[in-house]
Amino acid sequence: MSEATVCSPTNHTQVEKGPATSTQLTGQREFKRLVSLDVFRGWTMFWIVGGTAILEGLQHLSPNLVFNAIIYELTHTEWHGLRFYDCIWPSFMLMTGMSLPISYAKRSIRQSHSQIFRRVLQRFAILFLLGSLRESINFHHPYLIELSSALQPIAVAYVAAFLLVRKSWKTQAAVGIAILVGYALLLAFVPAPGVPAGSYDRNRNLVLWSDLATVGRVLPEHWGTVICTIPTIATTILGMLLGELLMGSRSSSYKMKVVAATGAAAVILGFALDPVIPIVMKMWTTSYGLASAGWACLMFLFFYWIVDVRGLRRWAFPFVVIGMNAVAIYMSQSIVPWAGIVGIFASSLQSTLGSLTPLLQAIVTLLVEWLVLYWMYRRKLFLTA
Repeated sequence: MSEATVCSPTNHTQVEKGPATSTQLTGQREFKRLVSLDVFRGWTMFWIVGGTAILEGLQHLSPNLVFNAIIYELTHTEWHGLRFYDCIWPSFMLMTGMSLPISYAKRSIRQSHSQIFRRVLQRFAILFLLGSLRESINFHHPYLIELSSALQPIAVAYVAAFLLVRKSWKTQAAVGIAILVGYALLLAFVPAPGVPAGSYDRNRNLVLWSDLATVGRVLPEHWGTVICTIPTIATTILGMLLGELLMGSRSSSYKMKVVAATGAAAVILGFALDPVIPIVMKMWTTSYGLASAGWACLMFLFFYWIVDVRGLRRWAFPFVVIGMNAVAIYMSQSIVPWAGIVGIFASSLQSTLGSLTPLLQAIVTLLVEWLVLYWMYRRKLFLTA
């Protein structure tokens, strides 16, 4: 079965006893799929492809403070702050890292390191070009490099993390910390023409200046692109460390405690830094990188506990279908006008359905998308990335 995700393709944990690290990846082994990772990926993608629209339909049908609060969390922070929607991209970066050592361990049974590396480079090229295609369609202009798309930073971080896959966890952690510290120092002490050192102003900061100097443009809403890709690697490395933890022979309770402690510590540290280094997603500040990665850890922990520890999986199947073809549905949002197609038929019923129309259209759109993914799932058609 070919594998495909927005992150890394294969999510398996070891069945055999005995510790497993990134340097102990040879020998015949059996693998069991880490279903919680598929569920987490599918649940996260759900909000992008239809979940948000359904809640907006419910809000339109019955406006109230609860729906207003939820919808607020399902939009990006304008500049300073952190909402749930701001944690979606970091969640995918974390999942990229988590999948990497697990996939590497499985492939190393039959392939050499150089063979796996060639496959990683192929995957990098596919993701990078898909990111270019998606943003070119969205902006109605050809862009080869468009790092504001999640796919291209994921591709870069995936290769960078792979270069560390055979290193010790201490080395991996040291590199991740060095990236976050180095990026924080870069923004704090490096000025640019018209930009003072340490500026986090929406209209004047080193991130925007670097975009103008390299790609010659600033994106709408001032999303940073070029140097913002650097700290995403740290989130991917954190995921790689957690992936190695989940491969090991420790008990599930121990693994859960480590993930919980890591997530909580990252959230606390991120918000503790906020008065000095503001939490700004569009600059991917160090405080934002920590806080968002911490929340991603805690969200994954919930699914790991429910799905892989307690074994409650039936409810999660719809999310598995989405999660195992996340690249396909993510790309289709730019290529196929799902909502527009459904809207052609829903609009004819508006006089009858009234205020129910937006909700019905959102539900049917998501159902159509899911059925396409289910068709692919049944036929083992997974976009390899």
